[in-house]
Amino acid sequence: MDDNRAWTERRKQAVAGHAAALSADREAEAERAAALLADFVREASARGLTPGPLRVRAVDRNATYRTRLRGWYLKRNRSVAVGEDGRYYVLSVPASLRARLTGAEIAPSLPRLVVGAGGGDGETIPLAQLLTRRLDAGVTWP
Repeated sequence: MDDNRAWTERRKQAVAGHAAALSADREAEAERAAALLADFVREASARGLTPGPLRVRAVDRNATYRTRLRGWYLKRNRSVAVGEDGRYYVLSVPASLRARLTGAEIAPSLPRLVVGAGGGDGETIPLAQLLTRRLDAGVTWP
């Protein structure tokens, strides 16, 4: 019985170690992505790209809601954006009558170096490439 307990304890420690390593990797990735976003905001301002109002889309509908945020959409489908505060936003929320009337509140998300990674829809793109595309599009972005 002691062998089973010892094995169970070693297994718990191994799982905890893996979780800690994954968390540290994710935090380091978010820091690198945040630096890219900060550089983007500076460059967008230098190029005269003014931030516009950001809207969020209801997850299960085509409805969109106002937000208090201003920034730049990064994808043509307007699903992600960088705010003028340099933070990364995934622009989807549950459908809500309250949001329809008063606007939606949305919190920033931890940025990733690959947008869409782990999303399951197969649409992934490096954040740096997405930011470059947006800067290169200039003021004509849809």
